Amino acid sequence: MVVNEIKSRVFYVGVRDWDRRLFDDLIPLPDGTSYNAYLIKGSEKTALIDSVDPPKSAELMTNLERLKVESIDYLVCNHTEQDHSGAIPDVLEKYPGAKVVANQKCKGLLKDHLLIPEEKFITVEDGETISLGDKTLEFVMTPWVHWPETMCTYLREDKILFSCDFFGSHLAGSDLFVQNEPKVIEDAKRYYAEIMMPFRGIIKKNIEKIEPLDFEIIAPSHGPLYDKPGIIVNAYKEWIADKVENVVLIPYVSMHGSTEAMVFFLIEKLMEKGITVKPFNLTRTDLGELAMSLVDAATIVLGTPTVLTGPHPAAVYAVTLVNALRPKLKFATIIGSYGWGGKTVEIIKNNMTNLKVELLDPVLVKGVPKEEDFKALEKLAEKIAAKHKELKI
Repeated sequence: MVVNEIKSRVFYVGVRDWDRRLFDDLIPLPDGTSYNAYLIKGSEKTALIDSVDPPKSAELMTNLERLKVESIDYLVCNHTEQDHSGAIPDVLEKYPGAKVVANQKCKGLLKDHLLIPEEKFITVEDGETISLGDKTLEFVMTPWVHWPETMCTYLREDKILFSCDFFGSHLAGSDLFVQNEPKVIEDAKRYYAEIMMPFRGIIKKNIEKIEPLDFEIIAPSHGPLYDKPGIIVNAYKEWIADKVENVVLIPYVSMHGSTEAMVFFLIEKLMEKGITVKPFNLTRTDLGELAMSLVDAATIVLGTPTVLTGPHPAAVYAVTLVNALRPKLKFATIIGSYGWGGKTVEIIKNNMTNLKVELLDPVLVKGVPKEEDFKALEKLAEKIAAKHKELKI
């Protein structure tokens, strides 16, 4: 791994994980990820900002050795998840004089998750500072981005905001700073969609909180650093805004072709009305792509056949994911087929309780869709188009 100097005596000592393809056994990582840690050498004290995922601990230690780090005074933990904190025990073993700097909630979680003893901690509150001599660390509480204990650390003199998961992206690139802006923003949007979107309202407040800080660099815990921080801050403002786009998402699954025929017919009718349609075949879709599309879409149409008395398990999984992510969707409905009956609509509705959407009349057909069923789908397309026009999108 390469050690980079960001500013005078401020170093990147993190690790790229090029081969990782799944996070939390849930989130696909098409571009790998990185675990960003930072070393700050003040005139009197040395601080390490975050650590790395446990399997990469040896690489972090090698990076510290390359810088000939003889002692660490403070190990700042911005967030408890082990991709940030997992190597803390190894750092404390090598640098026994180090104190773990965390807020009270983070301290409690670290004691539970990593069994770090009480005497190793220094607890800090919002706005509190620690001096490294000629460099000052200021701690800014930013809860629920995306855990309750998360915080940012601001290096005053060098105007660097160490933002932890806030503004991050799963991208194991070789560039220290953002070079390919469209690619990084795409990955950051995917990252936002998968873990940040449920907390849009709180994120808005936290952006307002950090904006008065005079930062020239945002150094997140995943992905490249931003030396033009307005790029990612403005992107976040757009993503958390209430405005939606003239887009319909159709995640669907079809067992014998009936639901698929309905989906393709509806796609055609929506396109005729100038609506952008994004279908997702749930048997082969990267759910990260679906999550990213949820950030801006106005409407979701779930397509599912009936399995026994309810929706297909893949459809249930998809609607459970959408419900957990709480996107700013405005409208939702269901289309699909059944053999003899069932409770598909009822079950799906019960799995959408977090969504503040208007539920449009579903279109469910018995067996193969017939002429009257296609007419009902055409009316559904007209209804969706009218609803979008009401929103002036």
